[in-house]
Amino acid sequence: MVFKRISILTGHYGSGKTNLAVNFALDLAGQEKPVTLVDLDIVNPYFRSADFRELLESRGVRVIAPHYANTNLDIPALPAEIQSVFHQTDRMVILDVGGDDAGAIALGQFAPQIRQEDYDLFYVVNERRYLTRDVESALEVLREIEACSRLKATALINNTNLGEETTPELVVSSQGFAEEAARKAGIPLALTAAKRELAVPDAYPVEIYVRTAWA
Repeated sequence: MVFKRISILTGHYGSGKTNLAVNFALDLAGQEKPVTLVDLDIVNPYFRSADFRELLESRGVRVIAPHYANTNLDIPALPAEIQSVFHQTDRMVILDVGGDDAGAIALGQFAPQIRQEDYDLFYVVNERRYLTRDVESALEVLREIEACSRLKATALINNTNLGEETTPELVVSSQGFAEEAARKAGIPLALTAAKRELAVPDAYPVEIYVRTAWA
C-alpha cells in the first residue's frame, strides 16, 4: 500500500480503525520512515491507540495523545503539539479519530490544514458491527462523519471481522458489501484487511493488537 503523508482513519466503534492505525504506523516505521501516530479521541473510549504507546515508541513511532488518555477522566483536551504534524512535513502521520460525533468534530478543528496536505481519509467499515450491517447504515455513519469533520472520505477500507472467530470465508464474503458501499459513496475501496495468520488472498495483513470484548 502506498501511503500519503497524512492518513486519517475514521469509522464507527468496533470497525477496527485503532488496530489498523497501529498496524499502519508500525508498517511505516518498519520501512524506516519517520512517523507520528495521533490519537484523536477526546474522551476515553474502550480502546485507543495511546494504549500501545510503549510498543509504538519502541519501534520509533512518535505518539501524540490527549492529555487525559489512559486515565479515568473524560475531559476533552487536545494537546497543542498536534499542530506540529502540519509543520514537520518530513514525517508521515496517522490520525486515529474517535468513533463518534465528538471525534469527527475534533478532526474538523484541523480541516483547513489537512485540506492543504497530501492526505487520505479512510472510512473503515466492519459489516459485522450492528450499526454498519447494511450498506445504507454504513453510508449514514459516513455522512455523519463527513458533516462533523468538514472533510470528505477519499477511500473505504473493509475491515470486516468477528474477532477471534474470524475466518477467511467471512472476510471474502464481505467483499461484495464493501464494494457496493464504496461505489455508492463514490470512493474507491482501498483495501480489505485481514489477520495475517488467515492468509486471505490479496488482503492487507494485520497483526491483532486490540482485543475486543464483543464478537
